[in-house]
Amino acid sequence: MTRQLLRLATAGSVDDGKSTLIGRLMFDTDSLPLDHLEAVTRDDGVPDLAALSDGLRAEQEQGITIDVAYRFFSTENRSYILADTPGHERYTRNMFTGASTAHVAVLLVDARAGVLRQTRRHARISSLLGVRHLVAAVNKIDLIDYAEDKFRDVEAELHTLAGRLGATDLTVIPLAAKDGDNVVHRSTNTPWYTGPTLLQYLESVELVAPATRPEELRLPIQWASRPTANERRRYTGRLSAGTLQVGDAVVALPSGARSTVTALDTLDDNRSTAVAPLSVSISLADDIDIGRGDVVVSGAEAAHVPVLAREIEATVCWFGDTPLRAGDRVALKHTASTVRATVQALHSRLDPETLDEQDKPVELTLNDIGTVTLRTSSVILADPYTDNRDAGAFILIDETSNDTVGAGTISEAREVKPGEQTRNDIKWHPSALDRAHRWSSTGQHGATVWFTGLPASGKSTVAVALERALVESGRAAYLLDGDNVRHGLSDDLGFTPGDRAENIRRVGHLTRLLADAGVVAIASLVSPLESDRAVARALNDAAGLTFVEVAVSTPLEECERRDPKGLYKRARAGELEGLTGIDAPYEPPSSPDLTIDTTGADIDDLVTQVLAVLDRG
Repeated sequence: MTRQLLRLATAGSVDDGKSTLIGRLMFDTDSLPLDHLEAVTRDDGVPDLAALSDGLRAEQEQGITIDVAYRFFSTENRSYILADTPGHERYTRNMFTGASTAHVAVLLVDARAGVLRQTRRHARISSLLGVRHLVAAVNKIDLIDYAEDKFRDVEAELHTLAGRLGATDLTVIPLAAKDGDNVVHRSTNTPWYTGPTLLQYLESVELVAPATRPEELRLPIQWASRPTANERRRYTGRLSAGTLQVGDAVVALPSGARSTVTALDTLDDNRSTAVAPLSVSISLADDIDIGRGDVVVSGAEAAHVPVLAREIEATVCWFGDTPLRAGDRVALKHTASTVRATVQALHSRLDPETLDEQDKPVELTLNDIGTVTLRTSSVILADPYTDNRDAGAFILIDETSNDTVGAGTISEAREVKPGEQTRNDIKWHPSALDRAHRWSSTGQHGATVWFTGLPASGKSTVAVALERALVESGRAAYLLDGDNVRHGLSDDLGFTPGDRAENIRRVGHLTRLLADAGVVAIASLVSPLESDRAVARALNDAAGLTFVEVAVSTPLEECERRDPKGLYKRARAGELEGLTGIDAPYEPPSSPDLTIDTTGADIDDLVTQVLAVLDRG
């Protein structure tokens, strides 16, 4: 008989008795190895139940839980994975970790103290993380002489709290973990309580698989491999939603390439249909480009497709000692991909005492929970957290220390197209100086010269010579070299297709501003895609500014021979991925204003050709 697996997390304030409760559950369900039980049994023959779960030396010395401790126990009907999470406010981040995969959250409440600040915080985190079932274990009922009236007061507090959070499934159980009252066995000391014991509750919780329809398929790819030269590529990951079987039509995002599943492997050889949350390995009928971080979704006509998001509204729990402010930049890890993100705005902060939302906070400090807007450097394939706990969750990482500084859930994901997004809240303010007046007064006419070509094609060499020639002739000019731009203006961007597009969009806006001021803006970037270069041209054309596109068409063989930075050598050796011209595409301009080849050419002659085109513009 296959037993269902239920994941639960415990939470509560310090000294509420979490570790004792966990020890009691394991002891009374006969889930303890004999050597473990003997190690914590005192001289009087009574086991120290709390010591069963406090494994770290610091936990044993201080008598508190610091890290998340995972424990396992089972009954005839179910297997359980229990996350014992810290109660101390300092370690709230670990509560977030432990509850992120839980089906049930067990909130420990001291019967003498009632609902505390940490109770509210942990209940809010459980609600935020989509834990559908909450059980409040009112512990140490023996220390109030099993008084029903005092229990009912605490119970009322808890139901009020649940109402504030919108929690519909809250069960409150009086228990004494030390003696086992109402943990596994019903207590004779609480005849007035007719509800389930804690274990009875856990045994009866209904478990529902996430999004069981094929149209909801989500398979984030964690690994792409080719077992042998004669076998097709395999794509491996864990289903976060939906079902999958051989013959299903699928789409790989963000590329949009379509194919059909030809082979499906799970750990169960007898299974023909995979369901979430199983790990699977698949083969496809077509050789399409799929890598780590991509997501396979259903190719059916009625498929529910995630948003290719560049901006998300999210609720974040902040773990960092340094406060989070608008404008801060962090790394955002979402499923199997990591992108850079900028905090666009802080909208609200949760008051842990009242659970009220405080509008427009200046910052989020350690353990604060708030709503924010994040803009990502490249696309993430996001779902609202309420629809998919995997595709709707993320963590935030400090890029300097590599520490995890936050975790969040997505409430809304939006597609933002660089260069095309309309802003309704701001408007362009023309300069008080007319351009013609500015140019005639300074004797300077602005324009943009955009050099594009493969790495080591000679773009920068010609661009540097052009800048010098213009300046020495008395014209204002400034070179925007690709590497220099990435040291400042675009230092938050990587080299994914989305990041490259954003880099070119930013440089396009900068050339427009410089050209409007009367400067000849010279951009020297690989800019491999024609669509991205078209954005830069469109920005200048819309402002009525001259835009000269120079295609540096030096052959790949010559570029590799030069290889001043060793990029081609590294790419050929498999040490560098995504190099334009090797394993990343380059689209030559279809109708450039000028095409040049630097192979054996006289640079001054090439500069003369560029100046001639510029003067005609």
